[in-house]
Amino acid sequence: MTTASLRALVGVACFALASGCASTYAERHGRIRSAYESYQEDKALELLKAEATQGRDIDKLLVMLDHGAILHAKGDWQASIEVLQKADDFAQQLDTVSVSEEVGAVLSNEGTKTYRGEDYEKLLISVMQAINYAQLGKEEDALVEVRRLNDRLEVMIAKQDKKYEQLAIARYLSAVLHEDQHEWDDAAIDYLAAAKVAPDLGDAAAGAVLRLAKQTERDDDYQALKKKYPGVDDKPVPAGSGQVVVVLEAGKAPRKTSSQRENRGGLIVVPVYDKANLVGVGPTKVGIDGKSVTSAVVTSVNDVARRWLEDRIGKLIAKSVASLAVKAGAAAVVGGLTKSKELGALAFGLMTLTQQADTRSWLSLPAEYQVARAVVAPGKHTVSVNLHGHPVEREVEVKAGRIGLVVIRQY
Repeated sequence: MTTASLRALVGVACFALASGCASTYAERHGRIRSAYESYQEDKALELLKAEATQGRDIDKLLVMLDHGAILHAKGDWQASIEVLQKADDFAQQLDTVSVSEEVGAVLSNEGTKTYRGEDYEKLLISVMQAINYAQLGKEEDALVEVRRLNDRLEVMIAKQDKKYEQLAIARYLSAVLHEDQHEWDDAAIDYLAAAKVAPDLGDAAAGAVLRLAKQTERDDDYQALKKKYPGVDDKPVPAGSGQVVVVLEAGKAPRKTSSQRENRGGLIVVPVYDKANLVGVGPTKVGIDGKSVTSAVVTSVNDVARRWLEDRIGKLIAKSVASLAVKAGAAAVVGGLTKSKELGALAFGLMTLTQQADTRSWLSLPAEYQVARAVVAPGKHTVSVNLHGHPVEREVEVKAGRIGLVVIRQY
């Protein structure tokens, strides 16, 4: 074997080991996730700070997204707004594809590229921001975020020629804010839009949709909804009363795993969601002044994430096949230079060590956005939730004719 050939083989081995053995963000994220899922947000933020300084630049967006989500879960609405705005701006900067990164990913794996965020994750930034603003009493800023989300969705549909679904929680939240401001027509439009997307709003969340459809004389919509939700109370809110609306951010976001698939040139790897990682929470008992109300799942992030990945899987398979072909070609070159089929096969084996699926995602998102609501008298009210043995209570003050919004994060 010549010196040049040996150097080539050593270079291949070093590249394979460097690319294949680097820890992923999902692996390093374990301690952070364990902390915030145990409601130790301050500890999680400290660990995340260390990740921000010691981690890889390619994961910068994920660090920002997790930072904003943990602050949101903590109830630090203003700080969450500031961090998520930076994350949103950074995500837009990353929209331009790097040719050098694409080439590097073919030679190694998709996980070596800068994480740019899934499209649905970018939309959920606006959902979280809308809730942040609403909790600060900045209803107009919250509605701006919902409008931005819808505008972005239209752009995504136009660019990719795919009929992506709207996020029902965004339209439902927008409807609640319009209803609170007595903008009945706008509220009805958004409630009906949410009802078209959400599979089942349940009795608790569907009542407002029926009531506003009836109030704004949308008779066809009202009759269709009445057939779907025959037992739902759609009577007007009594004069002098108010409402409590609870947004429950429930459960843990699904995690991707790496899956091997047979291909004519060898094994390829793609990211998948295991069924075990797609388990939802389902309707939850919410206490409002001691009275139990069953929430409705308005948006399943699990389902959204799964559909988004399924939509991209063809492209990911094609990339993995291309990567495998390039590595086979490089291994053949090594075999030719060394005049050894065995060393060529060894080089191919080393390079296939880098065949890893990109399993990164925004893991601090909830699995579901749920809604529960009740008509109440003006004054202070207590909202309670006990999910998986972790009781939480929130107090909210409601004025006559207005809506008190409560947001609770439960894992």
